[in-house]
Amino acid sequence: MVSLKLQKRLAASVLKCGKRKVWMDPNESSEISGANSRQNVRKLIKDGFIVTRPNVIHSKSRHQRLMAAKAKGRHTGFGKRKGTANARMP
Repeated sequence: MVSLKLQKRLAASVLKCGKRKVWMDPNESSEISGANSRQNVRKLIKDGFIVTRPNVIHSKSRHQRLMAAKAKGRHTGFGKRKGTANARMP
């Protein structure tokens, strides 16, 4: 397996995203390894050998469920308290 560090860095720069968002086709690693310039990387992106991964979805549902329970008075026992009573209740 060839090292594609340079190509990944160049692709991230060309695609204007982070290195973790760059996907390189594992079946085309020999062709990708030959790309040593931004121009070559642009060509690989056009051919579909290098692609940007989609953003990871950060769901709010778990947090909303917890806050709904807190509105009902759950999760507020002695074990959950950090400050003094005066600090907690202004």
